[in-house]
Formats: sequence, C-alpha cells, structure tokens
Amino acid sequence: MKGVLKKIEEEILYCRKCNLWRERKNPVVGEGSWEAKIMFVGEAPGANEDEKGTPFCGAAGKILDELLNTIGIKREEIYITNILKCRPPQNRNPKEEEIIACSPYLDRQIEIIKPEIICCLGNFSTFYIMKKFGLKGKIQGISRIHGKIFEESFLFGSIKIVPLYHPAVATYNVNMKPLLKKDFEVLKSILE
Repeated sequence: MKGVLKKIEEEILYCRKCNLWRERKNPVVGEGSWEAKIMFVGEAPGANEDEKGTPFCGAAGKILDELLNTIGIKREEIYITNILKCRPPQNRNPKEEEIIACSPYLDRQIEIIKPEIICCLGNFSTFYIMKKFGLKGKIQGISRIHGKIFEESFLFGSIKIVPLYHPAVATYNVNMKPLLKKDFEVLKSILE
C-alpha cells in the first residue's frame, strides 16, 4: 500500500494537468497513516503548506491538532490531504477545472486507504466528497450541515461523511472555536 501511495506522490510531483504547478514550491500530497480509519480532506494547500510540502502545518494546522487532542486522536493515526495538491495563488478558492484535474489523485488515495470516516473541512471538500459518495441531494452550505453524520452503504461496506468547518475559520474568528470543538465531539461519538 505504501508503494502505491508513493507512486501517486511521484505522479503529483510531475503533474501538469492544470496551471497551479507553475507557481508552486512543493506539491502537498497528504500525510498520515495509510491504515487510517479517519481521513480529513481540506480544499487546497496554503502558503505554509506550499513552503514545506506538508498539509495543515500553518495556523489552521495548529487548530486542527488542538481539536484532535481534545478528542484523544493523534495526528499520526489519521490521514490528512486536500482536493487540490498545489496552492492556488493568494489562497483563492479552487476553480472547477482545477478540482476536475486534481481530484482523481484524491479518489485514488481514498480507494487505497479505505477510511471508515471522511471529515470534510469546508464547503469545497464537503461538496466534492458528498457528490462523490452519492449524497448530492443532501448538500447544503457548511454552516447548515457541519457536525452532522451522513452514512452511505455500499456492497462491500459503508462510509460516514462528516462535514466540518475548516479550522482556519477559528484563525479569523476565535469565537468559532467552541463550535469546532463541539463538532469534533460528534466525531468522537462515532469512534466510541
């Protein structure tokens, strides 16, 4: 399995499917356990992530680590990635054509890791993941569905989708932190 993830990493390193590769310093593939039960999916790397090639290593990453600690989960136990593997200029929102170009990498990461729970961080991630897993009719803005559990069954099992606010929201508005913690308690309840 590690070898297959390594192959995806190499493909991303040389990817030219959209124009984001032109300005990136480092693609941000993802990191964590390839046997993770929980996968966190953000939208795209920010400046710190682009600099280091590591997902969620800036201010939002510190908040994510804090939220994980409140429910007793270590970062090494999960897998963290984004829909886009390269930083959009000025941290702008991902464009549809960029999502179309880059999402096959995410799809393969999901197939390899086979998480039981996917936590979608923000609107773009929520929309993509819910649509992918046949929940398009239940998609609403993150402010309406954050902290809710959506379960989809398949022939060979099921998956839980949990939309969450992106941790960066607490860097702009510290009053959001209690709400983020409450949403993470929902995640803890699934695991118990």
